[in-house]
Amino acid sequence: MHDDLSQIYAEHNSWLKQWLYRRLGCSAQAADLAQDTFLRILQAQQKAGARLSLEKPRAYLATVSRRLVYDHFRRQSLARAYLEMLAQLPDVFALSEEDHYCLRETLQQLDALLDTFKPVVRSVFLLVQLEGLTYVQVAQRLGIGERTVKRHMANALEACILCDDEF
Repeated sequence: MHDDLSQIYAEHNSWLKQWLYRRLGCSAQAADLAQDTFLRILQAQQKAGARLSLEKPRAYLATVSRRLVYDHFRRQSLARAYLEMLAQLPDVFALSEEDHYCLRETLQQLDALLDTFKPVVRSVFLLVQLEGLTYVQVAQRLGIGERTVKRHMANALEACILCDDEF
């Protein structure tokens, strides 16, 4: 199973790093995301229990990498917003470096958890938790039933609780 991926890695890793470098402008980040791309493919391959058979490996690598670049920029944006919010707090609420680190770590874990949700579940969770909408308002906005909203929130909250138990 790994032989096909090893061959694709050997043949296309340099190309992928250059492709990522053109999008990121940083060779270290490009190398990290290239490794993440192959790791993601390996995990998908192991989960499916099937060999990787690609007619156009570069197109496939670019698709997987594009998603990782998107996630990378989204996390950067989240970190920037967090730092901007902290900069606006009065000195009385200033956090230690350790607290900053813990909060950023928690935000990254939450972001990773949200990535595992189906889009509708993620939307329900964010609308309730960030925008403070009621279940009825969420149901109207998304065009789904209130019962469905409750079920999605229950699933999302359960995932958050289980995730919290892991840390």
